[in-house]
Amino acid sequence: MAGMAVAEGRVTRIAPRRRAVTRAQVETISSRALGLFGLVFGAQTLPLAIPQSSALVEGAGPALMAVLYGAIVALAVATVTKVAVRTACLAFAGLYVVALIAWPFLVADPQVIEESAPWLYYVCTVATTAAVVAVPAVWATAYTVVVPAIYGGIRLLPAGGEAGPLLAVLDAMYAVILGVVVLIIVTMLRQAAEAVDSAQEAALQRYDLAARQHATESERVKIDALVHDSVLTTLLSAAAAGSSQEQALAARMARDAVQRLDEAAETGPRVLDRIGLPVLVRRLRAALTTFSTPFIVRVVNTGGVELPVEAVEALYTASVQAMVNSLQHADEPGRSTRREVRIRGVRAGGCVIEISDNGSGFDLAQVPGERLGLRISIEERMANAGGTAEIASRVGHGTTVTVAWPAGVEGDGA
Repeated sequence: MAGMAVAEGRVTRIAPRRRAVTRAQVETISSRALGLFGLVFGAQTLPLAIPQSSALVEGAGPALMAVLYGAIVALAVATVTKVAVRTACLAFAGLYVVALIAWPFLVADPQVIEESAPWLYYVCTVATTAAVVAVPAVWATAYTVVVPAIYGGIRLLPAGGEAGPLLAVLDAMYAVILGVVVLIIVTMLRQAAEAVDSAQEAALQRYDLAARQHATESERVKIDALVHDSVLTTLLSAAAAGSSQEQALAARMARDAVQRLDEAAETGPRVLDRIGLPVLVRRLRAALTTFSTPFIVRVVNTGGVELPVEAVEALYTASVQAMVNSLQHADEPGRSTRREVRIRGVRAGGCVIEISDNGSGFDLAQVPGERLGLRISIEERMANAGGTAEIASRVGHGTTVTVAWPAGVEGDGA
């Protein structure tokens, strides 16, 4: 039974192996927490934002609330759907800074704000967290310090409630502390997850090599046994056959041996172990760093998707070959070429990768048969692994190579 071990008549329950937290999971958790708390913080500011909107120039209050609250809702939707998360975070962080700077110029009646903080203050942590999720730690640190400092300066003005210097500094420091705490937590989680990812990838590469060696050795033993039991026996029987009955028997044995050899060739060694799709994504990103020309990388729905090692190897090799082909043949003199790699997980066990460019393109019918880069490195490699490869190209309109595993998955949704 799964999860059970029997020793000396006793049954011992084996604890299931805990899966390590990956960088992709850290990003998903961080962004979704941001989306949730953004909605909570936004809802909490409404009782303050609505009265203060009357202090702003006509129409500015509702417009400001619509922009910022709309950005918070868009941010929450993006984090749940995992679509354009970084863009939504950058947009909100930028809009917040613009709103903060514009606030003193929008306030027409400072008396309404007197003895109270502008409602923008209460979503400051949402903005700093959005910056942490969207940009590298250095820029996020600068944002976390500068934006509360801007608020502290506004707090001293009549439009900011004309607070005393001590209160303004305390408000700014409080926002900085909250932002720094979030920054430290997310950064530490990212670093820990990256270490786990690197260790896992190295272990998988070693395991992949060992598994392939084992599969090859097992296949060699099977073929040796087949040759000994069938082929040699058939040859000896044929050599010793004297009568027509013995010759007919040797012929039947020969046909059987040939059939068994064909079956062995068709099956071949297989590695059945599965690894996460993010491992393939990291390998492709690492390969892209070796190219002098950049590719735009878009990744969708890779969390929780696992593929056989053989499929990962085929997808990786075929994709790299397609990238190399684009670098070698797509460029046209006097025109820049845009290149993209789109990686999409399909349900829990499928993957579609598209490598496209808007370069010179070519006529598929004119590709000579000796061009092994397309026929063997891409099409046959994917077919041998149980996947598919499609190449679409038009002269002057670029090329798109789509590799997918398993066969038929390219038509399914993510």
